[in-house]
Amino acid sequence: MPKSGEPGEPEAEAVEAGASPRPRWLHLKRRPLVVIGAVSLLLALAGGVLLYQAHDLRDAPSAHNHALTDADATNRVNGDVSSALAKVFSYTPGGTDATQRTAREVLSGRAARQYTQLFGQVRENVSRQRITLSTDAVRVGTVSLRGDTAHLLVFLDQSSRRGDKKAVTSAAQLSVTARLHDDVWQIVDIKAR
Repeated sequence: MPKSGEPGEPEAEAVEAGASPRPRWLHLKRRPLVVIGAVSLLLALAGGVLLYQAHDLRDAPSAHNHALTDADATNRVNGDVSSALAKVFSYTPGGTDATQRTAREVLSGRAARQYTQLFGQVRENVSRQRITLSTDAVRVGTVSLRGDTAHLLVFLDQSSRRGDKKAVTSAAQLSVTARLHDDVWQIVDIKAR
């Protein structure tokens, strides 16, 4: 038998000292509290990690790109840009004035300057050679749409005819930047790809 002060079993020491042994339910009562505390700590840590990840998702650049989240706005810019390109890159020998008027409405900035310069050269040939150009935007994809600025990739089919000759069809690919101005999408930059 261990003497007092020597290590031994606590219940045996308590019985020898005349005290009643510690009830077993006290040990059992502490275990659920420890388990509940550990689970609560784990849940709090998991919640913190999930909140951090949710914040990361909201701050990702793709979360600000409305081309991925706003179908109506994306469809509108796609439609406006498609229509504008079809109008400014389609002309007939007698319709160049109408084409230029349309260009002043739908183009601005660098795109307007580029177009004015290009169309000035083409205009002389259109009447003289009786050139008819018809353009159709066959595929339009909005790469990004943030606030009032959109970047698009446009695939065009163009059909040109000189006088009574057979029409020649060609394809073009453009990178287009458009800006919303007075509730109208205007093309501000065009780059051939």
